Amino acid sequence: MPAERAYRLTRPRLLALLEKLSLAGGTVRSLYFKPGRTAAEIETRLVADLPPHGPAEAAESIAHSITGAVLFWGEAHRYLLLPPFPVTADSARAGFQVAPLRDLILADYTIALVALRLGSYGIGVFQGQRLVASKVGTGLVHARHKKGGSSSGRFARHREKQIEGFYTRVCGHFNDKVTPYLSRLDHLVYSGEARTVNDFRGACPMSRRLAAKTLGYRLNLRESKQASLEAAMEDVYSTRVIHWYQAPD
Repeated sequence: MPAERAYRLTRPRLLALLEKLSLAGGTVRSLYFKPGRTAAEIETRLVADLPPHGPAEAAESIAHSITGAVLFWGEAHRYLLLPPFPVTADSARAGFQVAPLRDLILADYTIALVALRLGSYGIGVFQGQRLVASKVGTGLVHARHKKGGSSSGRFARHREKQIEGFYTRVCGHFNDKVTPYLSRLDHLVYSGEARTVNDFRGACPMSRRLAAKTLGYRLNLRESKQASLEAAMEDVYSTRVIHWYQAPD
């Protein structure tokens, strides 16, 4: 029974794996899946395009991937790759067809990154993994009131005003930094808790305007400093890998 291992590869490590696979022999099928396919549709393709005993369990992983997937299925090498950026076309071919995935990973996209915590923010615009514009800062937002009583309601309203003002200021900085690159912006990525990110997106018209370019996952930066923004690009360009292999007896 094949064993399964899941891990992530940075861009250089993924490119090294693709180079290795491109030189490998044997009977192999390469399947590319655009995002948005249902598990049933994917299962149909797996049955049609792969020999018996293909990875039926891969259908759910592919269906849940917001960027699509690439499956290399052969006798000696079996990989499911969930790339950081959307696969643009479905295909099924013989051999290791690594070029479309390699091109996807090598592209130097223009990416905006917004890291949010209540009280601190970081905004970065990247050309590939090179930071070309940024703004980091803080804003006063009091912690939640832990006591009850009449003062609790007043404090909550005051805190909501602080949050509203914080989002307004961050949205202004977001506009200033992203607008010069708007015509060539490829993707937008957020970091932060789901509620904070969603509330900001609701409060910022520019963020809503870029909904179609927003990648549907969130990073988890511990800090909103410039160094953290730059380090985060390694995660943005990393690929999730599921590798099936024959475990030793």
